[in-house]
Amino acid sequence: MTGFDWHADPIDRDTPITPTYRNTQNVRRFLTAECGTGFEFDRAFMAWIKDGAAKTMGDVGDEWQRRHAADA
Repeated sequence: MTGFDWHADPIDRDTPITPTYRNTQNVRRFLTAECGTGFEFDRAFMAWIKDGAAKTMGDVGDEWQRRHAADA
């Protein structure tokens, strides 16, 4: 089995974060759709995504929204 292609494979809320995860334009499109046009990466958030804990892209979108709820 080949790894998930973060550049081209479809991403949905159930897509697991894999060891090959990358912050690609495909990921950015998904997270902008989930979180709104104000979505942006920062170092602390990127570190959280890649911390090795099991999570999905839905978890990532939810966490970004949680971290930015006070900004709304």
